[in-house]
Amino acid sequence: MSNASLNTPSLSDVRQVLAAYGWDEGWEAGFAPYAAQELVPGRVVRVDRGQCDVVTAGGVLRADTAFVTPHDPLRVVCTGDWVAVEPDGNPRYVRTYLPRRTAFVRSTSSKRSEGQILAANVDHAIVAVSLAAELDLARIERFLALAWESGAQPLVVLTKADLVPDPVTLAHLVQDVETAAPGVPVLSVSAEQGEGLDVLAAVVAVGTAVLLGQSGAGKSTLANALLGADTMAVQAVQAVQAVRDVDGKGRHTTTTRNLLVMPGGGVLIDTPGLRGVGLWDASTGVGQVFAEIEELARGCRFHDCAHGSEPGCAVVAAIDTGELPVRRLESYRKLMRENQHIIAKTDARMRAELRKEGKRRGAIGKAAMEAKRGRAR
Repeated sequence: MSNASLNTPSLSDVRQVLAAYGWDEGWEAGFAPYAAQELVPGRVVRVDRGQCDVVTAGGVLRADTAFVTPHDPLRVVCTGDWVAVEPDGNPRYVRTYLPRRTAFVRSTSSKRSEGQILAANVDHAIVAVSLAAELDLARIERFLALAWESGAQPLVVLTKADLVPDPVTLAHLVQDVETAAPGVPVLSVSAEQGEGLDVLAAVVAVGTAVLLGQSGAGKSTLANALLGADTMAVQAVQAVQAVRDVDGKGRHTTTTRNLLVMPGGGVLIDTPGLRGVGLWDASTGVGQVFAEIEELARGCRFHDCAHGSEPGCAVVAAIDTGELPVRRLESYRKLMRENQHIIAKTDARMRAELRKEGKRRGAIGKAAMEAKRGRAR
């Protein structure tokens, strides 16, 4: 589609076309001030190189995002945003995006300690984990911490279940993941054999889902299986590709996140494989992943217990009795340290508090050592 003039769509057209993409009364009310400015509502289905593809009541169009705080990585336009777009112009610009209901954010691998937003306005965060490799429970916990922090409901999908033909072994693997994911549904799926796809499709059919995971987790295969051969879905994908072919950009599809309408309802944001999954101010999410440790910690003698050598530690007591696996506590400590570190890089007050806490613990250790030496004399 070119950047020719686009007639301002009627309210009924907006409701009819964009409902399939998640448009509702809340978004309509939030867009009202921009409708008065004769801007056009739409949802971002793809972003790359400072431009984005936006689905509107009049079709898919290409728009520039330069007006939307380009230097703040957490405020750039991203896949899943609802935006206000100019009805015409060459180039055409996105003027703003509506306040996000949820946002999936991770820290970048750069030394600048910046956050990177991966998807917006997501209801379900689907963490795809391949059963073709040994389960990495710590990585699953890391994904779930970000998912909980985003405000979305997490779901772990164990893909390639056909590679584990023994049902007892498969049940044990599911149980292991359930232990690492309290309060999170765990579903084993085989796109090859179609097992579990009906359950997953029912989840995706309600709202917006984002598909996350490492390269090789089977995300693309899963997305294709959910899309099926539905004519409307295929046409939607082709429509976006046609827009990309106009300017010859967007050929590196593995580096972009695409929003697709599912044939059974709902939309899915497919993402490329994530090599790094750094936390970004995810203390609430970490707490939810390790809910049993947070609950045990309420019984510790000291409110700031580090769950180490402190007397009266309920968490350590649970380790001793076998109630809590050592691996869970180690993973919890690691993620909490990482989260404090990333916050400290961006928050001067937190840095001061961490230095103060370090000095306090150092003093306690020094006093304990001196007391030990005194008893040895």
